[in-house]
Amino acid sequence: MKIAGSVAVVTGAARNIGLAIARSLAAAGARVVLGDVLEQELAESVAAIQVAGGEAVGVPADVRWDGDVARLMDTAIERFGGLNIVCANAGIIRDGLVLSRDPATGRIDRVLSTEDFRSVLDVNMTGTFITLREGARRMAERGWPGVLIAISSIHNTGHPGQINYSSAKAAVALWPKILAGEFHSCGITNIRVVALSPGYTATDGLKRMDPAALDGLLANVHLRRLVEPEELASTIKHIVENEAIDATTIEVSAGATYGPWQRAR
Repeated sequence: MKIAGSVAVVTGAARNIGLAIARSLAAAGARVVLGDVLEQELAESVAAIQVAGGEAVGVPADVRWDGDVARLMDTAIERFGGLNIVCANAGIIRDGLVLSRDPATGRIDRVLSTEDFRSVLDVNMTGTFITLREGARRMAERGWPGVLIAISSIHNTGHPGQINYSSAKAAVALWPKILAGEFHSCGITNIRVVALSPGYTATDGLKRMDPAALDGLLANVHLRRLVEPEELASTIKHIVENEAIDATTIEVSAGATYGPWQRAR
């Protein structure tokens, strides 16, 4: 599968990992539709890709809503004449312990709210589902060769304080085999499905992190550094171009290992 001349949709593409993916694909000759709820940053990112010589368009979109995602896919088809790559990258974090105890009194003084639990699943799991479904529908109907790429996380194994985030990412990590199996059973052979599980990545949030806290995270990373968004984007390009990569989840973590309190067992 060739990137040059293909058409890609990337969600959560206004900044960080999504923007790196969109830039990388555009630089390789793909025509890219960027979707995000951050409208100003989305417009700036599209303009930057265009200035660099890439073909790109931005569509404000909330992946929780069917209509917004359908508009993303249809914009790709209307503007660029096809759809070959769908990268479901949009995600949020609302970390918190299910129960927090006051050390002085021993009483439970705080809980993870239902809203914080539900909001992460709505974006990270349901939004990913809608994005992959709407992309797959259009590829299957028209017989376009394509690949669906979902963004999971190394924390799909479980991480204290992230019951919402880890639950969503664990689900997404299972989907390549499920979806590829479904496609195989009904004779859809033109669509591959792959998930990418990043480790600690140099996003805006982690780069602003307290240096001592960041050092604590990196103490359990073999290379002792963050993954660069461009390294994830490079992996996406490899997934697209290597058609033998299908029905699997690939970890790109700089060698992240886990201390005794970092992983559910």
